[in-house]
Amino acid sequence: MIQKVRYMISLTTNVCIVWKRLILMIAFIGAIIFGTSVSHAAYIAPPSTVGEAVVLIDADTKEILFAKNPDKWMHPASTTKMVTLLTALELKGTQLDELATISSYATSMEESNLGVRVGDQITLEAVLEGMMVASGNDAAVVVAENVSGSVEKFGKDMTRIAAKAGAKNSVFLNPHGLTQMGHHSTARDLAMIAAYGMKYQMFRDKVANDYYKVPYQNRAPVTIRTTNHFIRNKYPGANGLKTGFTNAAGECLIASATRNGHTMIVVMLNDDNRWEEAVQFLDYGFKLRGVI
Repeated sequence: MIQKVRYMISLTTNVCIVWKRLILMIAFIGAIIFGTSVSHAAYIAPPSTVGEAVVLIDADTKEILFAKNPDKWMHPASTTKMVTLLTALELKGTQLDELATISSYATSMEESNLGVRVGDQITLEAVLEGMMVASGNDAAVVVAENVSGSVEKFGKDMTRIAAKAGAKNSVFLNPHGLTQMGHHSTARDLAMIAAYGMKYQMFRDKVANDYYKVPYQNRAPVTIRTTNHFIRNKYPGANGLKTGFTNAAGECLIASATRNGHTMIVVMLNDDNRWEEAVQFLDYGFKLRGVI
């Protein structure tokens, strides 16, 4: 009898052990299956790009979320004017209400231009606004000459301010971005500069305009519209930043947007699909942050 009881206890114990092992095995397999499913669900594939150099940056954390040839030296074209704006704000931010002097050299710049004339009465701040909206090469030279005394000196100031903003591989020789040997930047550097600038309200105010009425004091105001179709197309939260094109640089764009307190910036250099890809990359960034 005692032996029979012992046998029954042993049998029950063995059954319990088998069941426990079976349950553990099922749980392990389930974890693998569901864990894999969750992992796949959480992965968000980045967009494809035809751009030669592309960087997507979280402007709040400075984390690079996507990079293609981020440190390749590139012609920045008119994205240079973003650095012109930042340099002017850093060096003369409290004196922007002063009237600017317009030189004949400034008015001789090739297009695109704001249309300033020698003798115009217009503040330096208005020239900056007009430069960013119209992508005015003439306005960029006016800014350089009034801030640093000459284009050459201003170029050195630009390079210094860019380095302060985090650029490591950029040299700026002019304020407009027309092709010049030795004038170069990288997608990463431009992303860092843009993120640095977007911290300041004065910078943000001047990179987001769709329209601008140029307030000449000696003639009728002139209303201009941005060259930036990213701004024109009203992407949700769009707040900048700058376009660019030369034959050497190709089509360029720095696009920024802020949604639910998160700011994303994408830099696209020599990208024939810049308008569509800007939307795709910003959406990608906001998805990674759980904003959309």
